[in-house]
Amino acid sequence: MGIDANKIMIVDDSYENIPDARDGLNKKERVILYCLKAAQDEFLGKGVPTATLYGRVVEHIDMDQKEFQEILNRLVGLTRNSDGSMSYG
Repeated sequence: MGIDANKIMIVDDSYENIPDARDGLNKKERVILYCLKAAQDEFLGKGVPTATLYGRVVEHIDMDQKEFQEILNRLVGLTRNSDGSMSYG
């Protein structure tokens, strides 16, 4: 009794990018913040390495590094300057 490859269904969650009415966060943003809070609790207030956070996020939701970094930058208020450097905006 194996899995029949012809019966595997890919689920398209077209609602995952729609912001929730309660707080305005979409599913991916919420997962990032959830994982960040858990990691901050574990690291006892020290900074959480971005790679560690990304590893925890992809355990919950499929996301590439570029999308993760864009969402994380937006959530923490970082903006890219014209010279390529980052600053809080």
